[in-house]
Amino acid sequence: MRRRAVDWTRVLDADPRPREPVDVEAVTEELVRTVAATPRWTVLSGAGLSTESGIPDYRGPSGVRRSSDPMTFSEFSGSADGRRRYWARSHLGWRLIGDARPNAGHRAVAALQRCGRVGGVVTQNVDRLHQAAGSTDVIDLHGTLDRVVCLDCSTRSPRSELEVRLAEANPDFEQLAAEVRQVNPDGDVELDDSWVAGFRVVPCLVCGGDRLKPDVVFFGESVPKERVARAFAELDRTRALLVLGSSLSVMSGYRFVRHASRHGYPVVVVNQGATRGDAEADLLAWLPLGEALTTLAERLG
Repeated sequence: MRRRAVDWTRVLDADPRPREPVDVEAVTEELVRTVAATPRWTVLSGAGLSTESGIPDYRGPSGVRRSSDPMTFSEFSGSADGRRRYWARSHLGWRLIGDARPNAGHRAVAALQRCGRVGGVVTQNVDRLHQAAGSTDVIDLHGTLDRVVCLDCSTRSPRSELEVRLAEANPDFEQLAAEVRQVNPDGDVELDDSWVAGFRVVPCLVCGGDRLKPDVVFFGESVPKERVARAFAELDRTRALLVLGSSLSVMSGYRFVRHASRHGYPVVVVNQGATRGDAEADLLAWLPLGEALTTLAERLG
């Protein structure tokens, strides 16, 4: 039988809240019992885990999508104006992303890993806060914002080096940088078109091309197959999946829930909104992540 296609973004927006008020203490106890029953888990984390570090997610606790449209790979790779707009906005937003620090949730994941309850960490986030908190064996599914890749010669370089050159080429932007208080989920900020038009991009230092790109997977771009294979292999080693702060609305994350469900692995979802994987989960915990994961680490550590 052919299955009807479902627009999961509409489903999540239509029903963003639990049916009844959450008993935080009771749900936390159930989370501890459920995780304790399985020796080792693979963590799959999403943007909701980093919100307590000041980096917004794509939906927010209500489940409603934020208005900012992400940059697509086709626009970035095929349009000089698109690249100028991206780098002007991202140059300002990078300071907040680069200065972000791990929160209690990241630290709890690292603690659970040290005590053997968590194996590898597969993250959809691009902020490297898991590593900063001390986690090892982290698979950055969508890449990381702290590296830059040239689409013409494939050279990779530190984002910090590019930021120095962009600052030198655009000294007027310093006055704007001091005013930035909020960053979009993709690491950029809202910026008037007049400022974008005057922004100067800088070339690759190796080949001179103008297609420098953050080393992340844009919308419309595929996650490298080797990276996906590593994540599946990690999940098959632990045979249990702990989802933290992801709506699972895109297949890049949801596929791991489907894989776990097909193989009979336990699936636990800790989030503050509806997820695409709710039907496959053995436990849904609608909890603030930092507090819940800290309790989990303290009880199981």
